[in-house]
Amino acid sequence: MTDTIQRSLPPRVELARPMSSAVDPTWGGAVWVGAVDLAEVPGDDAGTVGLHDAAGHRSARLLVRDGVAPLGFVDLPVSDETVEVAALRAAVAALPAVPQPPIPVRLPSTSVVLCTRDRADQLGAALDSLLALDHPDFEVVIVDNAPSDESTRELVEALDDDRVRYVREPVPGLSSARNAGVLAARHEIVAFTDDDVVVDRAWLRAVASGFSRGDDVVCVSGLVASGELRTPTQRYFDERVTWSRNLVPRVHRLSAPPVDRPLFPFAVGDYGTGANFAMRRSAITELGGFDEALGVGTVTGGGEDIDMFSRVVLSGAALVVEPAALVWHRHRADLPALRKQAEGYGTGLGAWLTKIALQPRTLGMALQRAPRAVRHLVSGTAAEPAVTPAAAPVAVGTADAPLDDAAFLREVGRMRWVELLAVGRGVLRYGRSRRTVRARERTANR
Repeated sequence: MTDTIQRSLPPRVELARPMSSAVDPTWGGAVWVGAVDLAEVPGDDAGTVGLHDAAGHRSARLLVRDGVAPLGFVDLPVSDETVEVAALRAAVAALPAVPQPPIPVRLPSTSVVLCTRDRADQLGAALDSLLALDHPDFEVVIVDNAPSDESTRELVEALDDDRVRYVREPVPGLSSARNAGVLAARHEIVAFTDDDVVVDRAWLRAVASGFSRGDDVVCVSGLVASGELRTPTQRYFDERVTWSRNLVPRVHRLSAPPVDRPLFPFAVGDYGTGANFAMRRSAITELGGFDEALGVGTVTGGGEDIDMFSRVVLSGAALVVEPAALVWHRHRADLPALRKQAEGYGTGLGAWLTKIALQPRTLGMALQRAPRAVRHLVSGTAAEPAVTPAAAPVAVGTADAPLDDAAFLREVGRMRWVELLAVGRGVLRYGRSRRTVRARERTANR
């Protein structure tokens, strides 16, 4: 139980959203999203907590933090753009206490690589949050991947900030773009994020905490929280993915397989996602870089992040999940966009599984876990919990307007089959993509 709410605070607190929306929600189940620190919770039940820009929202989801450490999520009703303090205090009191992340001996210089393509309208908010980072020595490398126009270059040049550099990578594909970013990076720690996120000010400090958890740590991933729940599609996606509520710090090592993760080291949902991770530059080089046959922008459509995470663990190095390293992500807002994303996830997963099957060492390991993995894939439900039950993220209260629209439910019900069929296509597309990469490499070596 959390019992660290201070008693000497002003009775009125105003909370802001991490991500703004261009339009007010029209869906009755829209959820206002934000964060509150324990030190901000009023010490008197008679106080009020105001929510900035909460028009059209009947409920709120707050990430409760103790400093940088996330305690859990609480869902609360909203009335007149406020949350009742008594309800908030009761919800916070129900959350488990968590230890603070370790304080690193030093903050390493860090290169942030952000790969993008034709999304300058979203990139601006991501860049603003990166330039507001609380870190003494970092750079931002914007990799413009096979762009169709000059909008991204123009945006970066207009910043006139020495911390931001522009790199153009003509070969389409997220792995090619990330490899170009790594080559351009000047620092040993390379952090990766996307153009549809807003990073927390303490993001890179928390990443450094993750690296300080062991001398063998070469990769750190963080929490990717839902930054907007304005539509039923966003709400559905939020409830389906595990990495949006992965609040338990964990160190993954092949030498110490967790007893509660029978799919390890192939339980890739445990490792995080490509929108929020960092690696030692030397480790990326030793592992051969990102597999350019995988990733958005290639025929495989994805899989480059789970491939890198699994290769880190299989190499004998440690991968740390550090939830204090927080970014907020804007999910796809409508069903056509979600369908396209599901297809990419499916083909990427199928391609990655094909790569696993083509290597004798990993094939043997995968076959031992195949029955459970197949059940997990076909059911679409967690064959194992996203986090250990005792430490599961807590959502207190109820959310208005459940996803009960019949037409919507029919469509999202088809989404699982879309993804499963895409897995099958990914099996064939990996070979096709590998041939494309080899042909490109032969041409470059002439």
